[in-house]
Amino acid sequence: MAGKKKGPGPGGPGANMMPGEKAKDFGKTMKTLVRYLSPYKFRLVAVFIFAIASTVFSIISPTILGDATDKVVEGLMGGMGIDFEGLLSILLLLLCLYGLSLLFGAAQGWIMADVSQKVIYNLRDKMSVKLDRLPLKFFDSKTHGEIQSRMINDIETVNQTLSVSLTQIITSFTTIIGILIMMLRISVLMTVTALVVLPLSMLVIRLIVSKSQGHFKNQQKYLGYVNGHVEEMYTGHDIVKAFNREEESQETFEKYNDKLCESAWKSQFLSGTMMPITNFIGNMAYVAVCLLGGNLAINGKISIGDIQAFIQYVRSFNQPISQVANVANQLQSTAAAAERIFELIDEEEEAGLDEAPEKVIDVDDVKGRVAFENIRFGYSPDETVIHDFSFVAQPGQRVAIVGPTGAGKTTIVKLLMRFYELEKGKITIDGYDITKLSRSNLREMFGMVLQDTWLNNGTIRENIRYGNPDATDKEVEAAAKAAHIDHFVKTQSKGYDMEVNEEATNISQGQKQLLTIARAFLADAPILILDEATSSVDTRTEALIQQAMTNLMKGRTSFVIAHRLSTIKDADHILVLNHGDIIEQGTHEDLLSQNGFYTNLYNSQFAQ
Repeated sequence: MAGKKKGPGPGGPGANMMPGEKAKDFGKTMKTLVRYLSPYKFRLVAVFIFAIASTVFSIISPTILGDATDKVVEGLMGGMGIDFEGLLSILLLLLCLYGLSLLFGAAQGWIMADVSQKVIYNLRDKMSVKLDRLPLKFFDSKTHGEIQSRMINDIETVNQTLSVSLTQIITSFTTIIGILIMMLRISVLMTVTALVVLPLSMLVIRLIVSKSQGHFKNQQKYLGYVNGHVEEMYTGHDIVKAFNREEESQETFEKYNDKLCESAWKSQFLSGTMMPITNFIGNMAYVAVCLLGGNLAINGKISIGDIQAFIQYVRSFNQPISQVANVANQLQSTAAAAERIFELIDEEEEAGLDEAPEKVIDVDDVKGRVAFENIRFGYSPDETVIHDFSFVAQPGQRVAIVGPTGAGKTTIVKLLMRFYELEKGKITIDGYDITKLSRSNLREMFGMVLQDTWLNNGTIRENIRYGNPDATDKEVEAAAKAAHIDHFVKTQSKGYDMEVNEEATNISQGQKQLLTIARAFLADAPILILDEATSSVDTRTEALIQQAMTNLMKGRTSFVIAHRLSTIKDADHILVLNHGDIIEQGTHEDLLSQNGFYTNLYNSQFAQ
């Protein structure tokens, strides 16, 4: 099990998705997103109808209110008194229209929220499944921060658009068209007067968006820097203090924070001026309409109620235009976010995941003969790590793999587990090519203890049981005793129910190592892989673990990667690797007698 990687550094999750970022192929991305919406097309049609109905009822209301005003004016001007009965019927109709607008608006909001959450659920599920099926080389090429950004930030961006912006587009366009129709119905001349300022309003919106977009990008960029720096510094606060780098850390934080503050206030100031400026331009149209409407009313060409209705339409005309501009910008960010999501979903998976295995081996019948036949491998085409490796481990044999850093020791294990595919040669277990087995069938044959410990946020019992979910409490405790961690666990107030926190900082590194060893005991696999399994424990505990490991390895084929050569002196066979090739092999005594590379390694560790 891989250890936890450090979180995102500067430019982490916050920097990966920025407002105004554009997709490489907007059309293709949006078509793909529409395909995810297609199963809900009938609900979307209902949303469309309800949104239009809600908007139409809202648009009609000023005209009805204008009729009520005319009733009052007629009563006062005609000397007949106000027709309260007629006025009441108009006001009741107005109330019904407002109620219907609210009802249809709530209905379309409820349906769209349901649709958007189902789509987002589907996308999250696909991404989660995909991450489980991707090869290790994908994770080697991506930071954890980038993957987290796609799973969280990008998903939330798409969710926001589906749940809010989609219906806002419908209502905004319907409002614009509806208001234009109602304004033209009242007075063509007044409508033309009101629309004269529209190009100016659009120009101002475009100018403000173009100016603020760069500052928004910088805001997200430096927000990512601040988040990354904070995570790095406070995750490694003990190292910062040990090297007296608090002042330097604070200076770096202040530099990023200053840039963030500068870009944030500029972006927010510019975006904040959009509404006041567009309102000012709208007020110019409002004044012009009032003057023209007054002149028309004096000449008897329009009623006072129509003027009132028209003024309401003019006052509400700029809002949907601003919304359309904002949604258009939001769609660019949504397309960029969706594109990154779809790129992950479309990533190439591990080969043969969905193919039926040609052979299924019963783990209980595995003898443990492992053969490497002329294998060749490189993490990239121009970087060969293993050149021509051949070796046969007999059932029950303890094989130690030693060599300098970068010799290819851990790579051999990764190939054995089929985390990567070979360029040449083959690996067999009991004569069966591992490429003919399913990965799950292959990996259940192995128990692993790695140098980088990984514990999840849960109890000690749950972490040990990770090796065998069906194990009983007695079996968990037996595994803990075998790994010499039982005594420590029982000294804790909650015993095996003690919670291991998120970063496992409430237990020592050596205790974490012992828990992962207990997990391997519980897995009870026929083949063991021990990669520097005792590197984090003291000498006394190491001796106890070596004794326990000796018992564990009896009857099992074991591969032990070690830098401390004292831990593998009793191995049945030692492979000495350098630059991806076996340069020496034999028992500890045989290798020392050769007075070669292994002897030099051994002497460098134990020379006085």
